Amino acid sequence: MISKEQFQNELDLIIKNAIREDVGDGDHTSLSCIPADAEGKAKLLVKEDGIIAGIEFAKQVFSYVDKDLQVETFINDGESVKYGDIVFHVSGKSQSILMAERLVLNAMQRMSAIATKTAFFANLLKGTKTKVLDTRKTTPGIRAIEKWAVKIGGGENHRFALYDMVMIKDNHIDFAGGITAAITKTKKYLAEKNLDIKIIVEARSLEEIKEILSNEGVYRILIDNFNYEDTKKAVALIGDTCLTESSGGINEETIRKYAECGVDFISSGALTHSVYNLDLSLKAI
Repeated sequence: MISKEQFQNELDLIIKNAIREDVGDGDHTSLSCIPADAEGKAKLLVKEDGIIAGIEFAKQVFSYVDKDLQVETFINDGESVKYGDIVFHVSGKSQSILMAERLVLNAMQRMSAIATKTAFFANLLKGTKTKVLDTRKTTPGIRAIEKWAVKIGGGENHRFALYDMVMIKDNHIDFAGGITAAITKTKKYLAEKNLDIKIIVEARSLEEIKEILSNEGVYRILIDNFNYEDTKKAVALIGDTCLTESSGGINEETIRKYAECGVDFISSGALTHSVYNLDLSLKAI
């Protein structure tokens, strides 16, 4: 994963771009009917059960819009919430609260949905050593907050982007001329560029796993679209040589069975690409 500084930079870019997109040259509704010096207070109201996420992000949004806005929190990121709960109060200039409202709600509703789904998957894995991973199947432009939500929900982050980890998949293997050729070229490239990043290689069969294992320097093997029995065989074959990850259409009905095959990780794009926003609202008090 990327550094904390890089991650914060991504968050800053999300906030800056979202406010630019939403506010433009001014919130003319608020500017026209609410005095500039008017003070107000609002509450973040939960309207659906789930796991709350995005509170700390909301604080950053409020601060970006108006550093004088004050937030009083009653519930923390990652905690269970139910209909009627109040997550926080925000107080200060009414115009500022209204300017930040939509970004805060859009982000928190999305993040809470992802955290809720991740927590559900993570709970299915309890008692096993397996951890659930996200993927790059995120919404363009807001990847940072979606991956943050996965962490809040009890999951783990895969690579952030194409630049912080090498992931040699089927197309790379075919274009490069085979597994060994792809790994050899990758290690040479990383050495030449003086890059210290991990290598993951996808396997489509047990024979491909054997070939991957004949090469050194692989951090994790992606056991892609294997059935349960072949996954068990793959895990036994790999042993402690490197970490293991299962992927490929794994859902709530199959995730536990794959975990019981002994893999270290299960990756699921559904954590971020197949969720419905948790219902939240920001109401004036």
